[in-house]
Amino acid sequence: MKKIIWLLIPVAIFLGQCKQKENAGQNGMVRYIKQSTSEAVIAKLLKVNGETNKARIEKGVNHVSELWTEKDGNDSTFIQFCMKNFIGDPVKLDLLFTRISNNFESLFGHFNMISLDLKRAMHLEMGEMLDIDEIFAAYEPGAHFSDDYFDNKIAIITALNFPMYSLKEKEESGPGWTRKEWAYARMGDIFTARVPAAVNVRVSEALTASDNYISNYNIYVGNLLDEQGKTHFAPDMKLLSHWNLRDELKANYNKGEEGLLKQKMIYEVMLRIIGQEIPEAVINNPGLKWNPFSNKLYKDGKEIANIPEPDTRYEYLLNNFRAMKAVDEYTPIYPTFILRAFDGGMEIPQEQVEKLFTDFCSSAQVKQVGDLISQRLGRPLQPFDIWYDGFKARSNMNMDLLDKITRAKYPDTRAFEADIPNMLIKLGFKPDKAKEIASHITVDNARGSGHAWGAQMKGDKAHLRTRIGKDGMDYKGYNIAIHELGHNVEQTISLYLVDYYMMQGVPNTAFTEAFAFTFQKRDLELLGFKDNDPKKEALSAIDNFWMSYEIMGVSLLDMKVWKWLYENPKATKDQLKETAVKSAIEIWNQYYAPVFGIKDSPILAIYSHMIDNPLYLSNYPVGHLIDFQLDQYFKGRNFAEEAIRIYSAGRLIPQLWMKNAVGNGISIKPLLNATDEALKVIK
Repeated sequence: MKKIIWLLIPVAIFLGQCKQKENAGQNGMVRYIKQSTSEAVIAKLLKVNGETNKARIEKGVNHVSELWTEKDGNDSTFIQFCMKNFIGDPVKLDLLFTRISNNFESLFGHFNMISLDLKRAMHLEMGEMLDIDEIFAAYEPGAHFSDDYFDNKIAIITALNFPMYSLKEKEESGPGWTRKEWAYARMGDIFTARVPAAVNVRVSEALTASDNYISNYNIYVGNLLDEQGKTHFAPDMKLLSHWNLRDELKANYNKGEEGLLKQKMIYEVMLRIIGQEIPEAVINNPGLKWNPFSNKLYKDGKEIANIPEPDTRYEYLLNNFRAMKAVDEYTPIYPTFILRAFDGGMEIPQEQVEKLFTDFCSSAQVKQVGDLISQRLGRPLQPFDIWYDGFKARSNMNMDLLDKITRAKYPDTRAFEADIPNMLIKLGFKPDKAKEIASHITVDNARGSGHAWGAQMKGDKAHLRTRIGKDGMDYKGYNIAIHELGHNVEQTISLYLVDYYMMQGVPNTAFTEAFAFTFQKRDLELLGFKDNDPKKEALSAIDNFWMSYEIMGVSLLDMKVWKWLYENPKATKDQLKETAVKSAIEIWNQYYAPVFGIKDSPILAIYSHMIDNPLYLSNYPVGHLIDFQLDQYFKGRNFAEEAIRIYSAGRLIPQLWMKNAVGNGISIKPLLNATDEALKVIK
């Protein structure tokens, strides 16, 4: 997962205009500057700068008039400001753009470095966490950026000369823009709101608190008991929810009845977490034994009282909602976090994303693939089989052997970091380019499952934070680390190899997830294993299909819960829990029960992303679709060369980026068609 919670700068990016005083303006917002004043300024600027600047003058003046507040000055001051600061000369405009861009790179880059450094104690395995560590981690160095730069008028100068374009305008005009025009438009995305620093801080505190909660939600599965009071996992095995629990469940598909029992135990743990019936005392506690089937708790062989977790999971989700909702009144263009996350951040409308997912989950192929999995397992499907992992090459490999190999190869973070150039060369990067990219990536030992945290300015490094135990990196950790390495490589290419800083990055996080998936599926290849199975292409298509099907349901739940929250803004944490569980069951019964033959499972509600990374989940299934289309395109081409070409395009809007990359927009059809063909091969 690519961590993005540092960016309170995007609370200024992708938002709407601030609340003003007097005059009805765009979207019904009242504003301080009268429309007649704006029209007078536009007329004066047109007279001075000519009709060639008409569109930019109109957009810039109207936008600034909605950002302007009483403390900025009266109508006369507004007129003088616009006349003085609008630049019509293209040479001078380009000079202004370059100067602002260079300074923003320094600002955003150093904000990122400070934020990352202050979160070290929370994110890295550095011994005991102190209460003050969370306070430092919650501090957001960029929280006052918007306030400061509106106060000193840099924000208003920028908005006047580089006006914002709506998603619709970018879709209509963007294909004809030059790279510089795109960079100008992306600069226009920076100052679209005046969100008070106190509101930004509240968002940062809520996100940091939920991130800390999730990062320390470990279950000591070595202490889990079955109905006969026996343990089945390694005594010291500690698994983070939900990532490590899910991955351990996947790892037990080729281990017979013992493996199935372990899967059932993990599934019960997940259900207890979802329903908040889990004993609070077993969370991150190695000193107790717990039977998740009966929900009984034991200490020193004696049963003790079970005090459930007091709906803490849903309290953090509710706190995130309240913090995000506090931003709404300052963002009339995107007046809900849902709109900001999709239309503003993802730049794909939520309705389009939801339709992609519901069409996919309703397809005839889901039942066919489900039947195939049941045949391969030799038993009816269970709800946890949404994570069936048997189409990957590693699924039939000895996991203990893989653990032995990765532990020997990567005893610590230094060993993994030192091997990055070699891994990139194996993927087709030329040695000098592999060395260059690797030089911009460093590896840290994480408390949680790990994440990729990109640099925001040239000269800084991307951080790969991964969990490595005292005995070295196990295979599950290695597999996750290769995913995160994919993020880091993308982050490096899209920062260092993009022509304009304002274009650095990708259209949205689904695109970096796609590249991370592309890396992750090559993990065995990087260990020296070759897959010569003639059916590997068909297996890969079905694997992508099943992963997409699983995570689309989770994403539909994420969206449904946030819609409900907006409909019920005064909800309590217990009402939220009830709704989340009910909604998970409803989605399961509609799209999964017909395939699995089992009703009323709430398993879709287990994902930790719902709690600590609001509305992030949709990026994963969209990422799977992009990943599949990219993989199809990479066939017969040099992977490394194409990766550099594609990801150095930077932050175009999604559909335009995809057309530039592979010739077509984002679609479920290529994967559905490939699954049809793959089923013929596998059957």
